[in-house]
Amino acid sequence: MTQIAPVRPIVATIATVLKHDHVLLVRRRNPPDAGRWGFPGGKMEPGESIHAAALRELAEETGIRAKAQQVFTAVDAFDHGDDGTLRYHYVLVAVLCEWLDGDPVAGDDALEARWFPMDDLHSGALALSRDVAEVAAQAALIAPRSDGPDQPKTRA
Repeated sequence: MTQIAPVRPIVATIATVLKHDHVLLVRRRNPPDAGRWGFPGGKMEPGESIHAAALRELAEETGIRAKAQQVFTAVDAFDHGDDGTLRYHYVLVAVLCEWLDGDPVAGDDALEARWFPMDDLHSGALALSRDVAEVAAQAALIAPRSDGPDQPKTRA
């Protein structure tokens, strides 16, 4: 059976959460990129704001509670069938989120959820979804930084 390409892209959010030079990632259970590490996120519901969608998906997939700070980029994610036919085109809107509390626990459509040192994203050892390292680097440039729970770190 031949799939028909989607009529239009689907808008989804990704929650980008940094904590002490670590980034929160989930290993995806479902396409696109099943089995790969990416940011918690998913499709927006009708009437839901971008920030609300990012925080909902973050809580559903990781149990983490955060505060949405700002939208900072968007990336494309394509899901192709075995024959190369485009099944879905997602536009992922990245939201920088400030961690408030909680330890990552995989839920909803995540196989695993955990913090990774930012340096690990460039090691080549992780099976990352497209653009994860680049989006995390962008987030690190704009996120408030700290060396500890109450210790602000000044930028050089």
